Amino acid sequence: MLNGMAHDVLVVEDEEDIALPLMRTLEREGYEVSRVSGGAEAVSFVIDEGPAVVILDLGLPDMDGIDVCRQMRSDGYLGGIIMVTARAGELDRVVGLDVGADDYLAKPFGLAELLARVRALLRRSALIPADDTTVTTSSGLKIDAASRRVHLGEREIALTAKEFDVLAVLASNHDKVVPRETLMNQVWDQNWYGSTKTLDVTIGRLRSKLEAAEAGERVVAIRGVGFRLETGS
Repeated sequence: MLNGMAHDVLVVEDEEDIALPLMRTLEREGYEVSRVSGGAEAVSFVIDEGPAVVILDLGLPDMDGIDVCRQMRSDGYLGGIIMVTARAGELDRVVGLDVGADDYLAKPFGLAELLARVRALLRRSALIPADDTTVTTSSGLKIDAASRRVHLGEREIALTAKEFDVLAVLASNHDKVVPRETLMNQVWDQNWYGSTKTLDVTIGRLRSKLEAAEAGERVVAIRGVGFRLETGS
């Protein structure tokens, strides 16, 4: 268990033959596990309880998991979301990431692999820069790694876990190009074997949020190399 702490995990799965073994495995690893079987119940749960990670099946009886994820993010949930689904197509993966999921796991999957994804997500969420826990850009954008919150003046800009981590890495290297490989290794995991389009989707969401907030910072793509955060509209 990371840092010796028990982390709350919500399993959103309506099929008991899938949910129960998964819950037992997580509990054996020391996680505090809750389960709901419907999308509406899951949305209410994350608002009330704020689990560290949500393992979200897309094939729910009352709502599509994509809509559940979108609603969770719209309601301000900033924890990790791992989508679990039989939909293995790249388009489904990109759509899932685009609505705010941090990871996407296709069925059938091994429980050891899922545990590794949960640990990696929690590890990334726990990262705090060693030298300075707060970065403030010349435009006034404040990235506080200790609280994992971003503010522009008094207004908070809500970011998902991965969006925050990408921004934190870019901001700590402001005006410098951060290679794609560096971002993938630092924000996802050195052992990540999914598509690097995951990074592009996350960058796209981050750009949109910074633009909507008129943050005065933009993420610039350097073709074939990586990305740079710079001041400018």
